[in-house]
Amino acid sequence: MGQNTPKPDDRSDNIEKLQDMSKNTIGNMEAAEESMGFLDGEEREALRQKNERRKKSLEGFRQEILDEAAARKNGYSQDE
Repeated sequence: MGQNTPKPDDRSDNIEKLQDMSKNTIGNMEAAEESMGFLDGEEREALRQKNERRKKSLEGFRQEILDEAAARKNGYSQDE
């Protein structure tokens, strides 16, 4: 039987993936905002809290994009 070797770390498209995730998150936030007008207080509050978590995720995505851009600029290391 062959050896199980891990795939090499391919970071070449991480920025694009993070940007797509950001766009999807923003789209979900906008859809949630639109639907809030049709919800009662408890459901509306749950959705508002979910959007707050999404905002925090977006900040994380932005930081990761900056980190990946710096890594791309400096060249990727096999150790990363």
